[in-house]
Amino acid sequence: MMAVRNGVIHASSREPLFSFGVIADVQYADIPDGRSFLGVPRYYRHSISVLQRAVSRWNKQHNIKFSINFGDIIDGYCPKDKSLWAVQKVLDEFEKFDGPTYHMLGNHCLYNLPRSKLVSLLKMPTNSNRAYYDFSPCPEYRFVVLDAYDFSALGWPCDHPVTAEAMKFLEEKNPNSDKNSPDGLLGVDRRFVMFNGAVGKEQLSWLNDVLQDASACRQNVIICSHLPMDPGSASFAALMWNYDEVMAVVHQYKCVKACFAGHDHTGGHSVDSHGVHHRTLEAALECPPGTSALGHIEVYPNKLLLVGSDKMADTEMCFEP
Repeated sequence: MMAVRNGVIHASSREPLFSFGVIADVQYADIPDGRSFLGVPRYYRHSISVLQRAVSRWNKQHNIKFSINFGDIIDGYCPKDKSLWAVQKVLDEFEKFDGPTYHMLGNHCLYNLPRSKLVSLLKMPTNSNRAYYDFSPCPEYRFVVLDAYDFSALGWPCDHPVTAEAMKFLEEKNPNSDKNSPDGLLGVDRRFVMFNGAVGKEQLSWLNDVLQDASACRQNVIICSHLPMDPGSASFAALMWNYDEVMAVVHQYKCVKACFAGHDHTGGHSVDSHGVHHRTLEAALECPPGTSALGHIEVYPNKLLLVGSDKMADTEMCFEP
């Protein structure tokens, strides 16, 4: 059996169980190009062209079962009177894909609109206003989509108890007056900034229940989060506040094979001490015109194969079935 990836023919012993599309950090805004606080160029208007190319590529392949958008659908610099329009413009592009798209919240989403509005707009398959859920595209696999800003200072009303608790938490962890600054923080403590967040206690309990059930059903699990959860896969300043607590739950079980994330625009890949792969996806936002960061993942019983574009690196992730 032969497969074509990036124009190169590879030998393949078997077809994948299924494939799904991936894209991260589109961060569209109808504003001139700019730069990140680190000076990296950002192409706000071009990013939607990257999404358009992704959808076109997925549709042409005819075997992409669904797609996953890893958050930050629009940018924080988007004029707030255009936030709803910009989100809808990006969602209209996702609607052109010949399958469902699963979304998650990112910090830039929450700079623009409240979480209650976003859960509805993004059509998250939940029975409440919560922004975390799971789904199973085939008997062998289950996907878990986390809300990495469940406990955060973003997206909740100013007078909400979570906002107050999160700000108190940041005051204890980050002495800077600008809580988005990691200056002076060392190592993984650099994650304690306002543009990050955490998985709350109720969601942690839910995650444990889902993984317990997946183990009983002998399913492999793929976890998706806007925020990375392993220090080897991203910069320390991009990590989830309580990635250690989440991974402590994950490591109680053998069913989780990979964790995918966005947020850190340069991307990364690591394998943790329990053999779980962590793949942070490169951002669509930082692709100069004519380039792309998009891909799809082929899912096998014993591996995942990320087939990327020029800015998204191909990655093979093998594990024990």
